[in-house]
Amino acid sequence: MNYLIVGLGNIGAEYHNTRHNMGFIVLDAWVQASNTVFSTGRYGDLAEIPFRGHKFILLKPSTYMNLSGKAVRYWMQEKNIPIERVVVLCDDLNLPFGTVRMRTSGSPGGHNGLKNIEEMLGSNAYSRIRLGIGNEYARGTQIDFVLGRLSEDELKQMENISVKVIEGIKTFVNQGAGKAMTMLNSKVAAKPEQ
Repeated sequence: MNYLIVGLGNIGAEYHNTRHNMGFIVLDAWVQASNTVFSTGRYGDLAEIPFRGHKFILLKPSTYMNLSGKAVRYWMQEKNIPIERVVVLCDDLNLPFGTVRMRTSGSPGGHNGLKNIEEMLGSNAYSRIRLGIGNEYARGTQIDFVLGRLSEDELKQMENISVKVIEGIKTFVNQGAGKAMTMLNSKVAAKPEQ
């Protein structure tokens, strides 16, 4: 069975390692750990990773965040993947940095990428993993904060967070959503050893 794992973000060097690109950061770490590479396809970059008789199809949409649904819908159809085997990774302002939350459905919660995916699919019944970025910004500077780059310390922590999320997705496939949510929906990720 194929699973579509979508990391949300914006393409272009100016968005590299920004808070809004948390989904891209996790998928980049997964591809690097798997000794594979992304190839450019329609509406995004894709990589395929075999796993215990299944296949993870990793997708980084090239449509920009607020049009992500076009890429998700296209690749679901192209690879014949039902909505229950779609997992979307995105940033979340409402969670402290390092906190991870998985749900099997739900509202977009103000996230433009999730909102567009729901519009394009006509459903919110896909799994999503929200990666906390915190909300430590002054009034009126939300966009600057979201599009701001992660600090060196945060990037180090992202290594641990990425490992945790990847293991959570594998658990989702192996043991189901309940086990994956128990594993992922825990306290803030520990800081790496100095």
